[in-house]
Amino acid sequence: MPPKMAICLLVFLLVGLPTFAADPDPVQDYCVPNPKVGNGRTTRSSVLPCKNSSEVTTDDFVFSGMKNFTANFSETGLAALSVNPTLFPGLNTLGMSFMKAELRVGGINPPHFHPRATEIAYLVRGSVYSGFVDSANRVFARVIEAGEVMVYPRGLVHFQMNVGDKPATIFGSFNSQNAGVQKLPATIFGSGINSELLEKAFGLSPKQIGHMRRKLDPKTTR
Repeated sequence: MPPKMAICLLVFLLVGLPTFAADPDPVQDYCVPNPKVGNGRTTRSSVLPCKNSSEVTTDDFVFSGMKNFTANFSETGLAALSVNPTLFPGLNTLGMSFMKAELRVGGINPPHFHPRATEIAYLVRGSVYSGFVDSANRVFARVIEAGEVMVYPRGLVHFQMNVGDKPATIFGSFNSQNAGVQKLPATIFGSGINSELLEKAFGLSPKQIGHMRRKLDPKTTR
């Protein structure tokens, strides 16, 4: 292979591979985890052997938790149920997960991001101010109505706020079975980052930093 072509190929691989990174493709139709291994003991490991296909039933691919979801609202007016293979084993190895969120009138889903997944959010009911911020700090946001869908690219900060006069319901889906979530207020003020650094970064006083930490975790005294 000519040297120039080899260099071009190397550059393509170095630049392109992160772009294509995602959950591994399944190598079989499905892999419903077998919660019992060894001598009938239940394991908490996230890597479980598959059930024998003869033991898999239709019920393994049906999740009824959404219809029985009881909304326990946070201080921000958000109640959410995240569904991954832990709750719905039939999703295992399929590279996807989903969630249901309820927003009270005026409620918000604080700025957050999913490090391992792009999210598609379908507004089932209500009127929601929805958007995300790209790496150039450009905001893409607008009010979406029931029946509309918005996408939040992987790793970008996004948010929602109910701006209607009725509760709102959002159904979100992810292209990873373990999307992960980092909510900015908790990540910044609830993770134990040095207080002096936060004071300098945000121009806040020690008293204000302490207030934010206590608000996120009443047990926090630092």
